Amino acid sequence: MDRWGERIFQRIGRDRRPGRGRGAGGFTEIVDNSGLAVPRPPVWMRWLPAAYVAFVMLLETLTPTPWAVSFLLIALPVIAAYALGPVSVAAFTVVAIALEGVVAGTPCCTGHNLHQLWENHHVAAYIATGLVGILGVALAAHRRRQEQHLVRANSVAEALMRTLLRPVPHRVGQVLAAGLYRSGEVGTMVGGDLYDIRATGAGERAIIGDVRGKGLQAVRTVADILGSFREAVYGPGGLPAVAARMERRLVREAEALPDDELFVTAVLVEYDAAAHRITIVNQGHIEPVLISRGEVTALTGPPALPLGLGALADAPADEDPVAYTHGFHPGDVLLLCTDGLIEARDHTGAFYPLLDRLRHRFTVGPAPGPDDVINFLNTDLPRHTRVFHDDVALLALAPYDDDGES
Repeated sequence: MDRWGERIFQRIGRDRRPGRGRGAGGFTEIVDNSGLAVPRPPVWMRWLPAAYVAFVMLLETLTPTPWAVSFLLIALPVIAAYALGPVSVAAFTVVAIALEGVVAGTPCCTGHNLHQLWENHHVAAYIATGLVGILGVALAAHRRRQEQHLVRANSVAEALMRTLLRPVPHRVGQVLAAGLYRSGEVGTMVGGDLYDIRATGAGERAIIGDVRGKGLQAVRTVADILGSFREAVYGPGGLPAVAARMERRLVREAEALPDDELFVTAVLVEYDAAAHRITIVNQGHIEPVLISRGEVTALTGPPALPLGLGALADAPADEDPVAYTHGFHPGDVLLLCTDGLIEARDHTGAFYPLLDRLRHRFTVGPAPGPDDVINFLNTDLPRHTRVFHDDVALLALAPYDDDGES
């Protein structure tokens, strides 16, 4: 890992400390000896062993017939191992054996006495609880090691993803920009969505894309696509030439894996500041959305196959990438997104109504900037859906005028 990646990795460790809030899914975070955050089970799960003890003792008190309720305490170490560490499991094992002895030796109307403490079935219960406790300690230790291993693996992958998806600068050449990435993988930012923007001699060029698949394999493809884009945008030719270079790179990647179904949907955008015009090449991706003078419009154009599928034998020749243009003036904002945004569902199963929500927010009032659009979607989308099943990537662009405003 290069120095940039190492700094990101160290930053992850610093940001994940106690008191920094809750992790995904309501899990708080603790820091292990390596300095990385380990998910901590929720409060109810940590209190479950104590609640189970209280339940068993209450049942023992309320049961009118003489049956060995205390034998239920044999399960206590396993319940504790589900959420607690090895030391706590060992402590609950001792508590379970002690309570079994107390219950067995407590005299009552049914004739219990201290002699029953050492009856065969009670002794067998003590031994069984001890054996279950040993297994519970081993289970808790194994679970803790697995958690730490997963955290380290996710942290490395997250550092790599942060290195690939570098923070979007506020200004790139003659364009103001803002971006957002939200991973569909709970608790990490590892995913298959991508975006980037570069200032070149031909104008400001941007990409947003979605890799088929998830996990570390998708991260590898993201690295290939972004590397190809960052090299091709400075080369000769327009956006179709850039798309063609990326197509060839992805085909080679698919052959190396091998993966006959590897593809990436993407939108390429180029801004010509002198002509106040954007050029778009859409490779099977969601149409860009233009917010202009209170109107919200999806910029549709000629269809094309996703990157990586251009060599299909039955693909018509007229489905090669074709660029189309649209005016882009001060006050306009171009929004690029991935399908994780428009396919987010609410509790009724309805998709997120992107165009309607943007019209509701930006039809009236001053012209928004890229930050305004991204901030709105970042707060409005979680109100629509609480569970994200896919990655969400957003990139908003606006012309830069002489006053430094869009």
